[in-house]
Amino acid sequence: MSEQNQQANTVVIGAGPAGLTAAYELGKRDHKAVVLEADDVVGGISRTARVGDWRFDIGGHRFFTKVPHVQQVWEELIGDEFLVRPRLSRIFYRGRMFDYPLKPANAILGLGPVETVRIGLSYLKAQLLPSREERTFEQWVSNRFGRRLFEIFFKTYTEKVWGMPCSEISAEWAAQRIKDLDLKVAIKQALFGGLGSRGKVVTSLIEEFHYPRLGPGQMWERCADKLGARGSEVRLGTRVVRIEHDGRRVLAVHTRSKAGDEERHEGASFLSSMPLQQLFEVLDPAPPAEVLAAAARLRYRDFLTVALIVDEPELFPDNWIYIHEPDVQVGRIQNYKNWSPDMVPDPSRTALGLEYFVQEGDALWTTPDDELLALATREVEHLGLVPRGRVVDGTVLRMPKAYPVYDAVYQEALEVLRGWLAGLENLESVGRNGQHRYNNQDHSMMTGAHAAWNLGGGDFDVWGVNVEQEYHEEGQSSSVSGDRAVPSRVAPVGAKGDG
Repeated sequence: MSEQNQQANTVVIGAGPAGLTAAYELGKRDHKAVVLEADDVVGGISRTARVGDWRFDIGGHRFFTKVPHVQQVWEELIGDEFLVRPRLSRIFYRGRMFDYPLKPANAILGLGPVETVRIGLSYLKAQLLPSREERTFEQWVSNRFGRRLFEIFFKTYTEKVWGMPCSEISAEWAAQRIKDLDLKVAIKQALFGGLGSRGKVVTSLIEEFHYPRLGPGQMWERCADKLGARGSEVRLGTRVVRIEHDGRRVLAVHTRSKAGDEERHEGASFLSSMPLQQLFEVLDPAPPAEVLAAAARLRYRDFLTVALIVDEPELFPDNWIYIHEPDVQVGRIQNYKNWSPDMVPDPSRTALGLEYFVQEGDALWTTPDDELLALATREVEHLGLVPRGRVVDGTVLRMPKAYPVYDAVYQEALEVLRGWLAGLENLESVGRNGQHRYNNQDHSMMTGAHAAWNLGGGDFDVWGVNVEQEYHEEGQSSSVSGDRAVPSRVAPVGAKGDG
């Protein structure tokens, strides 16, 4: 089929938060861009799926940031449609709800006297006879809190999310992710409340957050509309099939529509938020074999949501619940009405999103939708969160490559890929999958903003966004650093680890 030529100042691959933010910042400087998106909707993993008037978030997306520019962009895009919502998320275990972040006093009192004794004895044993080796998540947590508390509040959910045993996840991830949890102060907390040093109240996570009235996709749909008004273009259903380069510069991006029409998009500069693995697969000419091998080593964790419509006006007050029950496959349950009432068009009903962490192509991913709806209904009824017979409808949403995996080889592979990409002077890779980095939404946006500002003469390190190992939502980070904690697989004994 004949190929048409298109030209823009900048070609942006991907209409997620990073790609759209880059185009938005360029538009402020009268710099035209074309944004190429393979899917039929904008927002990437921050999209809002719609079935009729029902709206579903793909995972929970709290709009919270310590980055003033990100907050400014959000407010520019959404205006008075930006709601302030209360934050409540808890852990569900054995039919009871426990505070999240986990509070030792609450956990111990909620588990009852027999289990409390077991936890106490397990903790005492860990203090007297700790594991001499502390290489794994399992060893790290058990040494600090005892084996029993590890099994109750850490093991099941972690293994559901990452699809690997806790005995294969590195101890470094535990040190990053688990903070301010100390059984020694549990009694003090119970007697004197949540007071820290010098009488100050300890606050672990935000208690409220912003959220677009119609879900996160509303933010990025507004952004796409504003781009169009400024002369840029967002092309949906447009898949990148080839990136033409001469070894020094990218010359054009070739795309194919769902109808099979092909186009060649030229530009002075190119920004990509497509997964790095896929980016290297479409480069033409192909990079050396060792570079392609490095790209092939990158791994991802995929995600599916089974959204259920329940004929009940209220079920529980949480935005979402972490499911620590080992006898169900669901890992987390969203309550969309508690994110925004306008996500649910019928106030007499409730919409839940049951989230399953999977690998693309595995048994759960390939299960037919009707069977997944039946599974989710059985599980939510089994947990006692929904009365039997009250689920009246539902839909299934699949999201490939939702989470980049940090395993024992990813850093070495990423170093090879970044080194090769540095030779293409007019291509920047941005965003979560574009940098194979488990960014929060605001960090992804800032990689796009920095890339855009560099085209205007700036000197920002796009890869320097989000490099410190500290979770910014805990109120300890004031910049766009704070690498979101992602586990890495333990390297075999005697092998070189990933640092």
